[in-house]
Amino acid sequence: MAYLLNLVNFKDTRGELTVLDNAERLLPFKIKRVFYIYNVDETARGGHRHHETIQAAICIHGSCKVWNNDGETIHEYHLDNPSKCLILETKDWHKMYDFTPDAVLLVFASTTFDSSDYIYEPYPEKV
Repeated sequence: MAYLLNLVNFKDTRGELTVLDNAERLLPFKIKRVFYIYNVDETARGGHRHHETIQAAICIHGSCKVWNNDGETIHEYHLDNPSKCLILETKDWHKMYDFTPDAVLLVFASTTFDSSDYIYEPYPEKV
């Protein structure tokens, strides 16, 4: 099941600083890949889950929403602060949408890219 981590944030008159210190202790995986999504129009991104990859998503500018279904629970997350880090586990079928024009979504992944790791078929709807 996806869950939010609150990252350490420092604020003073000079601005704000959010820290991901000792990432290997804070995140449930070792970071193998980093990418970011930006300049998104009305199109939803994602629309998949993974066989092996775990991800951590932080909207470092602007905001977006993440719809998540782990096969049991459906939840929507609003990433609107760079101190919010959404952990997406392998079973989490997710899509990102409703990006603000200035949104930048930073994603850390536990594996390098492998197209065979993606599962595009959503979970069946429960009756």
